[in-house]
Amino acid sequence: MMKIKIHTATALAASALILALLGCQKHEGPAESAGKEIDKAAQQAGEKIEKAGDKIKDAVNGDKK
Repeated sequence: MMKIKIHTATALAASALILALLGCQKHEGPAESAGKEIDKAAQQAGEKIEKAGDKIKDAVNGDKK
């Protein structure tokens, strides 16, 4: 009977520890933040270049918008 209580308490403690660790979030450092900003800027620049290319293509084909 005592072994069951010990095993149950150990399992509960391990479960609580795992849940606590899963709840922790990593804090991103300055390099990761800068990388995300660079990725976002590159994405926006790519979209603008694509739009400009479409406008040039339309102008060459004689389409006006």
